[in-house]
Amino acid sequence: MTGNQQGNEPKHRRDLTRRKVVVAGAGAAVAVGAGAALASGAFADETTDSASASASSTGSAAETCYKLTSETTEGPYYIDADKIRRDITEDKEGIPLVLNLKVIDAETCKPIANAAVDIWHCDALGIYSGYESMSSGGGGGGMPTDAPSDGATPTGEPPSGAPSGGTGGSIHEEPTDDERYLRGTWKTDKHGKVTFKTIFPGWYQGRCVHIHTKVHVNGEWTDAGYEGGNTCHTGQFFFSEESVLASAEVEPYSTSTTTRTTLTEDTIYDQSGTAGGLLKLKYDKKHIAKGVVGSITMGVDPDAENDNTTM
Repeated sequence: MTGNQQGNEPKHRRDLTRRKVVVAGAGAAVAVGAGAALASGAFADETTDSASASASSTGSAAETCYKLTSETTEGPYYIDADKIRRDITEDKEGIPLVLNLKVIDAETCKPIANAAVDIWHCDALGIYSGYESMSSGGGGGGMPTDAPSDGATPTGEPPSGAPSGGTGGSIHEEPTDDERYLRGTWKTDKHGKVTFKTIFPGWYQGRCVHIHTKVHVNGEWTDAGYEGGNTCHTGQFFFSEESVLASAEVEPYSTSTTTRTTLTEDTIYDQSGTAGGLLKLKYDKKHIAKGVVGSITMGVDPDAENDNTTM
């Protein structure tokens, strides 16, 4: 997507209305401890992101519980549960992000324990580990191919078709390098909860700011990792325009020269708020660089198969 820059205004300043398996070391537990500290004490002047709060409070708890979370395209850059860990940051610079996720059965509302949850996303400048040569970081080169090329508006259905000229479809691409930052898999506890420590993602051409996720159930955790079962959910998490604009004022995000696609312009997000993957965010609005806490409950069908690898 080429998007138009408005006047001399920086490209990130867009009108708000437009819109599996290798076991990691013991360090994961330490990392989550750090994440918990961030979540509980880093926000002396903590505020709730208004757009996310509004979206997450549009219905009663029961209504939210019974609603399936939207399925989306996997995108081309998934690497099957490559790192079993909760801190996926490695050495990447960016605004600290603690991601609190909960997985429930959308029919019974009961938490799903021991599920394997994957998350992966680009770095602050739009680069995906494993695919650095294919990422557009900072506006140069090609672009990740999970954005459709026809410019169609969201219909609630994931886009289809093979990549064409660097755009379109979500046909899986094989990794081009050995980097694995900003990727990880961990299991939910007895309450269906799992916490990851990462950084606030950046953006790249044709997509709004997002995080990819998969939920695997009915499998078995072994010394080698997670085996068997089925992938019951493939989705993406999204961030409000307000939070993204705030992040764009902080280095290294502020050095990006890529025209940003807004939440409402994005062709993957279905505009349905929390059910569509919109995160509830907490951060100091005057000092977002201190860190952000994002949370969401995913309502899934544990008997479903939603790989979404050829959509």
